[in-house]
Amino acid sequence: MMKTDGSNPREQATSITETRNPRTAAIDTLSALEIVRLINDEDARVAPAVRRELPQIARAVDVIVERLRRGGRLLYFGAGTSGRLGVLDASEIPPTFSAPPDLVWGFIAGGDVALRQAVEAAEDDPAGGARAVREAGVRGRDVVVGITASGGAPWVLGAVAEAHRRGAATVAITCNPDSPLARQADVVIAPIVGPEVIAGSSRMKAGTAQKMVLNMLSTATMIRLGKVYDNLMVDVQPTNAKLRRRAVHILQEAAGVDPEAARGALEATGYQVKPALVMLLAGVDADEARRRLVAAEGFVRRALDFRDFQ
Repeated sequence: MMKTDGSNPREQATSITETRNPRTAAIDTLSALEIVRLINDEDARVAPAVRRELPQIARAVDVIVERLRRGGRLLYFGAGTSGRLGVLDASEIPPTFSAPPDLVWGFIAGGDVALRQAVEAAEDDPAGGARAVREAGVRGRDVVVGITASGGAPWVLGAVAEAHRRGAATVAITCNPDSPLARQADVVIAPIVGPEVIAGSSRMKAGTAQKMVLNMLSTATMIRLGKVYDNLMVDVQPTNAKLRRRAVHILQEAAGVDPEAARGALEATGYQVKPALVMLLAGVDADEARRRLVAAEGFVRRALDFRDFQ
């Protein structure tokens, strides 16, 4: 839980993300090519740092999947760049995986205005984070992910503390394992990317690491919930011309049919890719394809197993 002894969580969390990087000293004297080479060299350290956290990321995925199967939600709470990344990840889930819009939510200190312009003071308010959790109606079945590079943003700490109080599972995404956030979350994901190219500019390596982790959390969760067949996004919502073309292509790839057959199956299902795919692969009509998918809890492979439907 949050400290109550008057100590400053921000000051406790600066050991890694605020230090100076000796490899980029005198960067202001370099040419453009030399600068971008240095940045690229530092970026190359991010993926190995995230790889070292894979067991914890997988553990978090298991927690999220279990809670979502019980009717819970996945909610991201972050400040600054971290908050923007959480909102971005959450906003991509409905169109990519046909998930309900309230299944994965992103919240940022300062509210929606902070998505476009800095509202720096907002992240210093732990009561504001707790209030955001209450207003979101967080409950025991939910998973709350606190995102802060330093692990010390008070708004995020307040949100995670309130989520704990309400019985929700909590996950920390931070680049500082020795931080207040890391000490209060149930699952801690802490890729150590080292000091930034520009000291304290955690939108860089830390931001990249957080984006990679968020990609893994949400994508692996959706795969485990049956939203993917092979490596195809069969739950995509074809809401525009580009996505309708993608839906046709997915069916061509997965079912080995021509474009006309793919479009015919999509039209029969109201442009729902997953039942259209079951139609084509199982040789059934749209109603039977939907029935099988319901019985198979949305998993295409299970819906195709004829033994389950004899």
